[in-house]
Amino acid sequence: MNTKYFDHITAQNILGSVLFDLSAISYITFIFLIAHAIPGNFKYRETYQTVLKISFYLINLLFIAANLIDIIYFRFTGRRSTFSMITAKGMEKEALGLLLSFIKEFWYIPLLFTILSILFWKSIPNFKNKNEIKSFTKEKFLKQSFYFLTSVFLLLIVGRGGFQKKTLRIVDAAKYSSLNNAPLILNTPFCILKTISQKEDIDKVNYFDKKHLDSIYKPILSFKGTETVNKKNVVIIILESFGHENISKKQTPFLDSLITKSYYFKNGFANGKVSIDAVPSIISSIPSLMNNSFIISSYSLDKTNSLPKILKKEGYETSFFHGAFNGSQNFDQYAKAAGFEKYFGKDEYIGTEAFDGKWGIFDEEFLQFFAGKLSSFKEPFFSTIFTISSHNPYKIPERYKDKFPKGTTVVQESIAYTDYSLKLFFENAKKQKWYNNTLFVISADHTSSSGESEIDKTIIGKFHIPILFFDPSNPNFSGVDEKNFQQIDIMPSIIDYLGIKTDLICFGKSFKSNLNFAVFYLQGIYHCVQDDYYLAFANNQVIGLYNWKKDPLLKTNLQNQNTFKTIEISNFLKAYIQNFNERVIDNKLSF
Repeated sequence: MNTKYFDHITAQNILGSVLFDLSAISYITFIFLIAHAIPGNFKYRETYQTVLKISFYLINLLFIAANLIDIIYFRFTGRRSTFSMITAKGMEKEALGLLLSFIKEFWYIPLLFTILSILFWKSIPNFKNKNEIKSFTKEKFLKQSFYFLTSVFLLLIVGRGGFQKKTLRIVDAAKYSSLNNAPLILNTPFCILKTISQKEDIDKVNYFDKKHLDSIYKPILSFKGTETVNKKNVVIIILESFGHENISKKQTPFLDSLITKSYYFKNGFANGKVSIDAVPSIISSIPSLMNNSFIISSYSLDKTNSLPKILKKEGYETSFFHGAFNGSQNFDQYAKAAGFEKYFGKDEYIGTEAFDGKWGIFDEEFLQFFAGKLSSFKEPFFSTIFTISSHNPYKIPERYKDKFPKGTTVVQESIAYTDYSLKLFFENAKKQKWYNNTLFVISADHTSSSGESEIDKTIIGKFHIPILFFDPSNPNFSGVDEKNFQQIDIMPSIIDYLGIKTDLICFGKSFKSNLNFAVFYLQGIYHCVQDDYYLAFANNQVIGLYNWKKDPLLKTNLQNQNTFKTIEISNFLKAYIQNFNERVIDNKLSF
């Protein structure tokens, strides 16, 4: 069902996927093996066998369901679901509504699940030996013990993936495929089981001693500031699923026109693949380098630098807007931890009835509500809004039926609607006295579920998003910047643009910096874009180096041909990882 997302499938891919399948089956089956094979005659009781059969059926059915759901969910995240993703922390209120819309839109998945459920039940044999064994001799005990121990041993070997030193891990999928095909090698039950007991997502690493580490990379930025801080209002607009694959098509005419008047980062990158990763990246310059999103990790209450805290010291009034249910994706909690003074969600919305029935307030009405609130704030103010309508189930108001181009992907009609809503917001904002004294920053949270070109399927394409700075009072602050720019660069760039004097622990960089890198992470693999090169790193070793400008489809691995560049970028990435892990674990993300 998802062939367009993957490269050509090879025999090695198939063999690798079977290895991971057998491992998952072994883990799931292990408890039932013990229950069936442990020596004794109690296991021949009919009630005991019936309970085992039903338990076996239901547990496997849960994992089958997870695999089927991932057929669709993968299109949005680019990875297999882990335990933290399926628990959907922060999404409890929306879950039922989204589940119903999922069933309606992707009806063939529940149908397939029903068919498999019936076939699976019929394939499980009934217990035939209903006569309890009354005598249990020593000979039978020894014989059953042999079968039991042999079976346990074999299942453990299959579960760990063979006799190798370390058990099979999620990241090992890269051994059997290209990076792009890794999710195809994995299966969702394996990923869930491998992450179910993870309390902490990162460990300290010791690639370099302190002196050597600081000489390669040190996440400390010092802004000297200007004599007078330019106390412009700051408005950050985070656009749901507005990946680069949607730009310069027919879907985003307003954003396309705004780009021509803005300082636009042509090579902009998201730091994560889901919405919950975008907020700490943009607001606090914290990259998403863990399997769990920072917001829902055990480190979410670490002391951090953040734009609301920094700007509040400069006299700014701060606020965060998100049109979904209050509590959605834990944004309200994180906004409070990040230092925002006010939070406006669905509950705080005042205006015409605009609930989409599933997710929250339609973008048009909520952006107008946002504009009205901005006009009520004392200047200077800093405010962030996160749009929602281009999120599944992609609902737009009935009055706009057939108004916007459908596009070639399911998300694009709602992208066009949000673009239109953005246009109406700016038309309203232009009439307000605060407009010409405001710096607007616009960024997508992540790419959408799919793109049309082959490049969109690559790792570069999966993280490529539009990022732009627009200052209506400064027409000279415009043009196209081709440096590698990521969401975590937004915070230091705003501080630099406003001329604020401060020292920061920050994993991003200012747009004025000569550094030219972006770092992101996806299911056990670190990705680093530096200048014209892209490097993949996993299991403490480089697994690929590509010139992504000359080789956009990432076909030619230069790792062995260009050892100097491989060592240079990998050392930078290792220093980056070491700094990040150490500071997050030790709660040293701020001075």
